[in-house]
Amino acid sequence: MKDTPNSSSETEDKLFPSKITLQIKGKLILLDDPCVMGILNVTPDSFYSESRISPDENKLLQKAEKLLGEGAAILDLGGYSSRPGAAEVTTEDEINRILPAVKALKKHFPAAIISVDTFRHKVAEAAFSEGADIINDISGGELDKKMIPTVGKLNIPYICMHMRGNPETMQDKTEYNNIEKDILLFFNEKLNQCYKAGIKDVIIDPGFGFAKTLVQNYRILKNLSYFKTIKNPILAGVSRKSMIYKTLGVSPEEALNGTTALNMAALLNGAKILRVHDVKEATETVKLYKQLYP
Repeated sequence: MKDTPNSSSETEDKLFPSKITLQIKGKLILLDDPCVMGILNVTPDSFYSESRISPDENKLLQKAEKLLGEGAAILDLGGYSSRPGAAEVTTEDEINRILPAVKALKKHFPAAIISVDTFRHKVAEAAFSEGADIINDISGGELDKKMIPTVGKLNIPYICMHMRGNPETMQDKTEYNNIEKDILLFFNEKLNQCYKAGIKDVIIDPGFGFAKTLVQNYRILKNLSYFKTIKNPILAGVSRKSMIYKTLGVSPEEALNGTTALNMAALLNGAKILRVHDVKEATETVKLYKQLYP
């Protein structure tokens, strides 16, 4: 991921006719190479215990420094666990978790790109007020109808993930006519909503593990390049998920090797952003991928 001073769209088209770009607060970010998004969870109940960070600011900053040092281009900050069966978190509690973390990260790492993982427009607004750069919405605006219009007003990039239902009901909603076509139709509808709301940059995430069976997850990964037809950057988030540890018969703590294997598969099939718990290994995967496909 590289950045360059912002310029007119005509000049950008001439300079970067085939590039995928994001505009973040006056900077043009070029996704000419795949990049890594490091996960920071200020939650007590995320499914992978090692991703949980206590409210202690020093521990948050130490973890962020580690992820950035290992090559994270984006830090994804979450204050609400979306795993099945996770405890309900009020909007106020989510804001109280997220805001001090965003503020601390921006103070100590002002150049870092901060994504906030939330499906609530009030959390998005509050996080933006403290410097958040991207909103990562697991529901694609379905759980809060004010989210997409709000992100449009904030004028920042939006990560739109496919999910049905909510984290508690999603695994009862895995019936599809044709899963690739159904997800593509979802994204086409959402992209139309986003552009009408004024969102200039939308990253799509097929939502591995969200309203999908284990078999469906692998089918989507195998056919990930299908979603390149809509020309938006694709984010793949498979890190230590059940599609890996259940297949291998291990725990999330033992799923790093499987994660690395599937991250390479995602890159080979068109992913531009890998959302991961383990940045060093993902960065090495991107480096090897680039060696194969310079």
